[in-house]
Amino acid sequence: MTIPLRQSLRIGGYILGQRLRGRTKFPLLVELEPLFACNLKCGGCGKIQHPADVLKRRMPVEQAVAAIEECGAPMVSIAGGEPLMHPQIGELVRRLVGMKKYVFLCTNALLIPKKIDEFEPSRYFAWTVHIDGVRERHDAAVCKEGVFDAAVAAVRECQRRGFRVTTNTTFFSSDSPQTVIEVLDYLNDDLAVDQMMISPAYAYEKAPVQDRFMGVRETRALFREAFTGGRRRRWRFNHSPLFLDFLEGRTELPCTAWAIPSYSLFGWQRPCYLMADGYAQTYRELIEDTDWSAYGRGRDPRCDNCMAHCGYEPTAVLATLGSLKESLRAIRSG
Repeated sequence: MTIPLRQSLRIGGYILGQRLRGRTKFPLLVELEPLFACNLKCGGCGKIQHPADVLKRRMPVEQAVAAIEECGAPMVSIAGGEPLMHPQIGELVRRLVGMKKYVFLCTNALLIPKKIDEFEPSRYFAWTVHIDGVRERHDAAVCKEGVFDAAVAAVRECQRRGFRVTTNTTFFSSDSPQTVIEVLDYLNDDLAVDQMMISPAYAYEKAPVQDRFMGVRETRALFREAFTGGRRRRWRFNHSPLFLDFLEGRTELPCTAWAIPSYSLFGWQRPCYLMADGYAQTYRELIEDTDWSAYGRGRDPRCDNCMAHCGYEPTAVLATLGSLKESLRAIRSG
């Protein structure tokens, strides 16, 4: 785990402060979606299937900033759609960085060459480039040739300019332990990104392709084999050891979707980034008016095969900070 020390201390202090105030539900990171439009049409994506009038909408910067201020989360992941299509994306990032929020801009990287001059390197800012495999596999995942090479070139340019660069990789039923190893070795060793985030794909109901999503047993078997031979420790993951244990099936964790809420053009999404059972106008309303006991494995069939980081990584982080043994293990893994 290679989370910067300053960021780790900030998040740890934030969690301690929330607990001292007696709060049992609070946000660690907000998935901010200032638009749904994208310049790609990936087969496994359920975010671009909105009507044309919705895809044309862009969230005002003031609205986005107000939502982050209201909930108080220390970290923000700006997603979409493709957030670099937002005409004020540079201004939005500057405002959030000015608030000393840790900002991760999730992008397919195609627009980075056009937009990079709008951003400045900062310890509070990182690019998060989506890469789902090495060349042919990635291009197949995003349904367009040449995207992998363009993304790699953009990453190298960001690194040249002194930006922090992370990646996000989604794995599907078409993956094998060898393809997992191949892409993570490439990102870790050849491309030398700062951190890597991984997740099994979530079975979006509206995704164009429905036969590529893994079940729990399939997911555990995939990661258990891929992580053998000391590779898990060598790779620079942006994950807690407990979450990686969870992916392997070495531990069970409950979902804490309230800790990584999603705020979009429609408001605060219930119950999480992956499912849309209505929207709240404030984070407080989201917390207080959502029946959280109705969600999770064994409670809602849509949750039965979900092992995505947006539901389970915060559980692992909270459990780690609540255990001296796990905290020491996390420190040793860094």
